Amino acid sequence: MSLKDAAVSIAGRLTDRIHIGNGLDQREISPVGWFEHGQAVQRLTDSFAAVPADKRVRLAKKTSNLFRGRSGDMAGLDVSGLHSVIAVDPVDNTADVQGMCTYEDLVDTLLPFGLVPTVVPQLKTITLGGAVTGMGVESTSFRNGLPHEAVLEMDVLTGTGEIVTCSPTQNADLYRGFPNSYGSLGYSVRLKITCEKVPAYVELRHVRFDDVESVSAALAEISESKEYDGQQVDYLDGVVFSLDEAYLTLGRQTDEPGPVSDYTRGGIYYRSLQHPTGVSYDRLTIRDYLWRWDIDWFWCNRAFGTQNPTIRTLWPRDLLRSSCYWKIIGWDRRYDLADRIEAHNGRPPRERVVQDIEVTPANLPEYLTWFFTHCEIEPVWLCPIRLAGGVESLAGRTEVLDTDGAATSPWPLYPLTPGDTWVNVGFWSSVPADLMGADAAPGAFNREIERVVAGLGGHKSLYSEAYYSQEEFAALYGGDLPQKLKAVYDPDGRFPGLYEKIVTSI
Repeated sequence: MSLKDAAVSIAGRLTDRIHIGNGLDQREISPVGWFEHGQAVQRLTDSFAAVPADKRVRLAKKTSNLFRGRSGDMAGLDVSGLHSVIAVDPVDNTADVQGMCTYEDLVDTLLPFGLVPTVVPQLKTITLGGAVTGMGVESTSFRNGLPHEAVLEMDVLTGTGEIVTCSPTQNADLYRGFPNSYGSLGYSVRLKITCEKVPAYVELRHVRFDDVESVSAALAEISESKEYDGQQVDYLDGVVFSLDEAYLTLGRQTDEPGPVSDYTRGGIYYRSLQHPTGVSYDRLTIRDYLWRWDIDWFWCNRAFGTQNPTIRTLWPRDLLRSSCYWKIIGWDRRYDLADRIEAHNGRPPRERVVQDIEVTPANLPEYLTWFFTHCEIEPVWLCPIRLAGGVESLAGRTEVLDTDGAATSPWPLYPLTPGDTWVNVGFWSSVPADLMGADAAPGAFNREIERVVAGLGGHKSLYSEAYYSQEEFAALYGGDLPQKLKAVYDPDGRFPGLYEKIVTSI
C-alpha cells in the first residue's frame, strides 16, 4: 500500500468515528405519548392565536424538501414537540404520528415492531405531514398508492385557528382535499396511518432493457400483475440512463438470511444497477433498502464530488445523506456559487431543472425520447403509481366537493385516475440557461417540460418551480375546488392560496 493510500484509509476510519447527524444506524426511538402531544398542540394553537389577525402564518421549519423559493412576510408557528410518533398499535398495524415527524424517525420507531409505513418516500428528512399535503411516491406505490391513502384520520390546524379532525366519514371534504394542498388549507398535527408488516431483507433483481418501449411495457405489466418471471414483486422502480440503457429493479421481501450489500462507503447504489445484459442480483436489509437513494441523493451528490473514490473515503459516513447535501445547496443559493464557477469558466449560467412528472406507460416512451434528445440530463428515475382504492362510503360533509362534481375523484387536487397506472419520472439537474435560445424567458426549459407533459395528458408534482398560468393550473389541479375549500377552512386567508404558494412562491 502506498503512503497516499494508507493516509486515505486512516482518514476514512477516523471520519467514521465522527458522529454527525443520525443517518447510518437504526436508533431506538420510543413514542412520546398523548400527554406530550397535547402540550405540543397547545403551544401551536397558542402561537397561532398570538399572531395578529391580518398577518399570514406558516410553520417555523428549519428544513424543507421544496425546490422553489419562498417569499412574503409571514409569522412562524411553534411546532416544537410535533416531530415524533405518538403511539403504535402493533395489533391493528396502525400508528398515530405527529405531522412534523420525519420518515427516518418514523421508520426507526416502527421497525422494532416489524412495521413500516405503506409508502416510504426516498429522503429521510421528508415529513409525514409534508408527504400527505405535498405528495410522495416510492417503490411500493404500484401496490400501496400514495402516502395519504394510508391515512385513517387526521387532525389539521385550519386557518380559523381550530384543530379539525377529518377522515373518510368526518369532514370528508378536507380529508380528500388536503393531499396536494401544500399548506394552503392548514397543517396536519396528527395523522393516524395504516402500516404494513415487513421482514428483515429485500432481494433485488435489476433487469436490463435496451429500449424505452420495452421497459415501459414491462413496467405497465408488472404494475398490474405484481410479478415477473413467475416471482412475486413487492417493490418496483427503475432508472433510465439513455434511450438504449434502462433498468427495472424488482424487490422481494424475505426473512431468509444471507449476505447484504452496504452502499455507505465505496459502492454507489445507482451504479450497481448497471450491467451488460439480462439480470443482476443484490440484497439489502429492509432499512438499507428504504434509504438506498438517500445516501447519494439518488445521484445528485456527484456534483459535490462525493462519488470520487478518494473524496468518498474521506467524507464522514454520517454525512452521506440528503440533509447534508441540502445544506450545500443552501450555500450555493446564498452565494450563487455554481453560476460564479460557470462565469469563471466562460460558460453561461444554468437553469435548474428539478422536477417529477407523471405520464401513463403508453406515453412514457414518447416523453423519454423527447427528454433525452433535448437535454443532456441523465439518468432519470421511474416509479409506477396505482391508487390503492377508489371512493368508498363518504358519510361526512362533502358538499364542497359535490358542487363541481369532484366527489367522483378520490383526491381531486391531484389528477391520478383510479384503476390506471401512472409513471413518475424524476430528473434533478440543470441545463445551460440559453438552451432554449439566448433570448429565452427565465425557466424556459422547465416551461417546455410543462408544455410537453400536458400535451401527453400528464402533470407534475408541485414541490419545485412551476410556470403555469392560473387557467392552466386550475385545469390540472382541481379547478375552483381549492378556493371553495379555502372559503370553508381558511375564510380569512391566513395561509397563502395554492396557486400563490406554487407559482408565485408566497
